[in-house]
Amino acid sequence: MLSSVPLTQPSPADHRIPVVIHTADPLSGAGVTHHLGPHPAIELVDSAADHPPTDASRVVAVFVADTLDDTTLMRLRRLMRRDGARTVLVVHRLRESDLLEIIASGVSVVLWRHEVSSARLFEAVTAASRGEGDMPAELLGRLMTQIGSLARTIPGGTAAPTGGLTPREVEVVRLVAEGLDTKEIAAALNYSERTIKNNLHALTTRLHLRNRAHAVAHAVREGYI
Repeated sequence: MLSSVPLTQPSPADHRIPVVIHTADPLSGAGVTHHLGPHPAIELVDSAADHPPTDASRVVAVFVADTLDDTTLMRLRRLMRRDGARTVLVVHRLRESDLLEIIASGVSVVLWRHEVSSARLFEAVTAASRGEGDMPAELLGRLMTQIGSLARTIPGGTAAPTGGLTPREVEVVRLVAEGLDTKEIAAALNYSERTIKNNLHALTTRLHLRNRAHAVAHAVREGYI
């Protein structure tokens, strides 16, 4: 059973990102606290024995697990349903069957445990707080493969696209699927980074998509890539 790490830091200014840590063991929680605690833009908040903070919509939950077994996955689903927090999943490995599950649950950011550093974890938390997606390139590739296979099993799944993405959006999402970040996409397409960000924001807002990974999943399902 996962437990939340109790934290006693005083509440700083409102502009800081509130973060709640959910871990399988105290050592992992101490590690995340070590990485995020000193950062001036982070406010570590106590989950109060599984009772969410007052303004839960602003909270980023850092959920640390070795693997997503059935019990841990159930805890993650419950966290997403109840608190509605934007979640950073830090995990050692994922089963193929978990990929679509975590995207459907609304997890926006996935970080491998072996990649965790103070800078990388802060980057992941910041992405989640902005409603953006951040996922290892190889994991995104596996997700695309799964969605493509699923689409081929559904009647009409291989039909031509019925609209929804502009040619520029298709280019941008295809490069997202290849693992490029905003700066790299802007350079590849000879656009400004602001233009790329605006394209992705417009796409996800218009089609009610949660994040970049969800946008890639949509593009694959609709036959754009």
